[in-house]
Amino acid sequence: MKYKAIFIDIDDTLLDYIPCCREAFLAAMPEHPEYFDIFFQISGRLFSEAKHGLHTIADVMELYPKEFIATVGYPPEAVEPFKQSFRAAWGKTHVLVPEAKETLETLCKRGYRLFAASNSFGHLQRSRLAYAGLLPYFEDTYISMDIGYDKPDIRFYLEALRRSGLQPHEVLMVGDSMTTDVLGAQAAGLDTCYFCRQQETAPVHQVRTIARLSELLDIL
Repeated sequence: MKYKAIFIDIDDTLLDYIPCCREAFLAAMPEHPEYFDIFFQISGRLFSEAKHGLHTIADVMELYPKEFIATVGYPPEAVEPFKQSFRAAWGKTHVLVPEAKETLETLCKRGYRLFAASNSFGHLQRSRLAYAGLLPYFEDTYISMDIGYDKPDIRFYLEALRRSGLQPHEVLMVGDSMTTDVLGAQAAGLDTCYFCRQQETAPVHQVRTIARLSELLDIL
């Protein structure tokens, strides 16, 4: 095998982010399902800005509830209850991306060491993987709020390598974000695989691109 291990992103790589987000939002604000689009736009913009270094993930986790509550005209004291309700529900969301479980199972059978690599709260992401039945496939989980650095910061990947005892050439990073999963990992010396479910044209950086998770099995 060319690689000993695979680092793999969670949201929009293993778990389907939008339906998970909608599920958590409706649990936190069942009286106004029509507000989901507003919430999603606000959180999406802030997370996008974080990818480019304008915020930390920790900052985003505080900013989007405040901005959302203000935008829909709720009083400031509504922020904390909404934030806590959303996070509690988020920790249980586990809508799978097609072929996620089957692909992980096959990778394990082939002898690859698997590690989750994600930007978020560690306890929430591990909870979601557990609900989805995916956690047993992973030797460890590297989550930004635990690691101390956010993807694409090279220090995230270097710390993940240190904890796993692996060298960069021994690891393939798989994820759906060109910024955080591909360019960040490449900067740390890892090979990468870009998971592009929309089957867009491969980016100019000429990385390996897959449109279905099972295609990962064919390129290893």
